Amino acid sequence: MAEKESILIVDDDKSTCRSLKLIFSKKGYDSKTARTGREALKRAQERFFNLTLLDIKLPDMEGVELIAPLKEMHPDMVILMVTAYASLETAIQALNNGASAYITKPLNMDQVLATVREALEKQRLIMQKRLAEEALKRTTQDLKQTVEELRKANQKILEQQKSVIEEERLKVLLQMSGTTAHELNQPLMVLLGNIELMNLRKDNPEKYIDTIEKAGQRISDIVKKMSTIRRYETRPYPGESYIISLDQKVKILTVEDSDGDFEMIKGCLEDQKGVDLSRARAIDEAVKKVEQGQFDLILLDYVLPDGNGLDFLKRLNRKGIEIPVIVITSRGSELIASQLIQEGAYDYLPKEMVSGQSLSRSITDTVEKARLKGEIKKAQEKLNEMSTRDELTRLYNRRYFKEALEREVARAKRYKTDLVLCMMDLDHLKQINDQYGHPAGDTVLSEIGRMLKEHIRQSDLICRYGGEEFAVILPNTRAENALTVCERFRAMVAGHQFEYDSSPFQITISTGISQYRSPTDQSPWELIKCADEALYQAKEAGRNRVVAY
Repeated sequence: MAEKESILIVDDDKSTCRSLKLIFSKKGYDSKTARTGREALKRAQERFFNLTLLDIKLPDMEGVELIAPLKEMHPDMVILMVTAYASLETAIQALNNGASAYITKPLNMDQVLATVREALEKQRLIMQKRLAEEALKRTTQDLKQTVEELRKANQKILEQQKSVIEEERLKVLLQMSGTTAHELNQPLMVLLGNIELMNLRKDNPEKYIDTIEKAGQRISDIVKKMSTIRRYETRPYPGESYIISLDQKVKILTVEDSDGDFEMIKGCLEDQKGVDLSRARAIDEAVKKVEQGQFDLILLDYVLPDGNGLDFLKRLNRKGIEIPVIVITSRGSELIASQLIQEGAYDYLPKEMVSGQSLSRSITDTVEKARLKGEIKKAQEKLNEMSTRDELTRLYNRRYFKEALEREVARAKRYKTDLVLCMMDLDHLKQINDQYGHPAGDTVLSEIGRMLKEHIRQSDLICRYGGEEFAVILPNTRAENALTVCERFRAMVAGHQFEYDSSPFQITISTGISQYRSPTDQSPWELIKCADEALYQAKEAGRNRVVAY
């Protein structure tokens, strides 16, 4: 859910503050009030406000005096001055000091809302523009790193394909990026020639700067295209090595009802040999194609016969389909573009600005961003799994067990259902470690985890509690049934022959069982304590047995 835009109302009149706060709240804004300048500064120190509605006259200072400190704390804050007709001169002074607009008293609430909406919309566009500029700056800063990565990728190809000489490897990369050696050589010679002239004629080096910048930018564009080759896609190669797939294809679905516009897009991509283009004329047809085929990217028209671009993106989101989308349309505005980006589109191109170069750049950037997003998602999933899974047995770990037991106890208490906890401990695992080494002990733990997953119901929860101890939570199960299950598993472990490094051996397991007793309102920790005590009794009685508390 998107965060509400926030408004700070600064006015010494209590009724004005109350009325404005009520109106803004009904319109979905998060609003706070302040009656003095000092109170307003305190509010602004505590949090960021998108917009401040500031009265010209305050009990402790002039409203104009507040503009500078507010802007210093939050440069992106929009400030609207509220003034009486007699204070227009002061309002103009406020505009010169950084306020965005002024509203005159008595307040017309429709005018207030319209001015606030317009000001916040401008703020959104300015912030989006600044974010784009910052992203561009970061991209420029990453150019050296990209060139270095390209050098390493090229070196990898050279090592894996020793039969390919340097000239052929460079030719392949240039072809894949849609560039010739001459195109790269020409700006490079211009660059080196002008640098030599600068060294010879040191009287006026500024006149060479523009030529050098243009040549450098041309080289940068070529290198950027080369650097986006998806070098992570490899294929097996004789000699048990892998090389980069040279026939990489980008499968693109164009959702466009206009034959003329489709031919225009098709023409822009004619020189892109790595593009496999398909077409759908409407949203329903596009969704079916997406469900049936594998696409790397979608080029989406905004206005379609059965809806618009937003409708299509929402349908993809509902179905959980994650394919990067570039919106190409002749209708719309920056506001529509903003809505599309918020809904999940990666880029937005007006049709009048579409060319082979701009479309190719957008496709390349979008595919790369989608790849990076996918890698980040996989990394996050891996981190989540690592925080809840035991690496050796792939069972849930102790941390997850405690959270799960709290949930199950709460559910059993609420619905008055049965719940059993089993604590299992391998007997004399230390002897296995001492005799065969710790890898043998790890093999046993891993095998026990596998056996538990096969023997225990899917509705039950199996965890590695720590060391050689396992915990099993059995919801909707009575103690006598749990005893039967645990006894069967004990016999299975006792009869199983483990093996490590061609050495067979056997091991047994002891189990303690505790049942949640609803009338006594047991806590999760009391349930664990009871199961531990039953486990201790099983150990004391000779091990290789199941004991209920």
